Amino acid sequence: MSLRQRAAPAREPLHREGTPMGNDPMRGYDDDGYAIFKGVLDPELIAEADGHVRWLQERHPDRTGEDLSTELVAKDPFWVRLVSDDRLLDVAERFIGPDIALFASAYISKPPYTGKAVLWHQDGAFWPLDPMRVVTLWLAIDRSTPENGCLRVIPGSHKEDLHDVRERDDAGAVFGVESAVGVDESRAADLVLEPGDVEVHHPNIMHGSNANESPHRRCGLTIRYIPTSTRITEEPLPFPSALLLRGDPGVNEYQPRPRYAPGEHYPFRGAENWS
Repeated sequence: MSLRQRAAPAREPLHREGTPMGNDPMRGYDDDGYAIFKGVLDPELIAEADGHVRWLQERHPDRTGEDLSTELVAKDPFWVRLVSDDRLLDVAERFIGPDIALFASAYISKPPYTGKAVLWHQDGAFWPLDPMRVVTLWLAIDRSTPENGCLRVIPGSHKEDLHDVRERDDAGAVFGVESAVGVDESRAADLVLEPGDVEVHHPNIMHGSNANESPHRRCGLTIRYIPTSTRITEEPLPFPSALLLRGDPGVNEYQPRPRYAPGEHYPFRGAENWS
């Protein structure tokens, strides 16, 4: 059954600032395919992450803010420190259990006025994972609103199978690929997040975001965590951003943790512990 066939009557977009089912994020995730956790990380660490984004853009001027992604992670001590923060792993553990690895991570930083849209898609349609047991944590670095292109989801669409994808020639989009099924945007929920908030979503949920037409940047960090029983099938192995973060190593090979070198890496609190 397509999303269009399941469409509800037209209505104004929902604006969600908390967990979809009140104070029960697990029920919200099961019913709607996503959950929101408020204030997971402290302002000091978020400020360091903001500085990290700016540092990456200076180091990689050939990349846009929407393209700070997977192949940069494993050699970057701060990035690994951030995704291995116990507060984030504790959230992930609620969904995938205690044995946790990083599959992939990316900053998506939409600049003011020119930040691009992300077309409607399901993450699991693209990922080399068997089984498709994975959870995405979306960490807000900036305030994320409908005006600056916040994450949008179709609640309940995670109950659909993974759909085919198709290419779309759209210069205003980050990726030129979208889901091949129609999406009734009247069902969409705009997810308003404050810096340090975390949104968690299912690999099958239909989601995307609009362009940033506001004077404010919109930056978030996507973190894809897998239980170590989920196999990464893409070769060569180990996958560029595969890192064991907690518990038993399971079925995968992993990249070694990077060592911090002053002048080579982004400086951060506790960097000496990564030398």
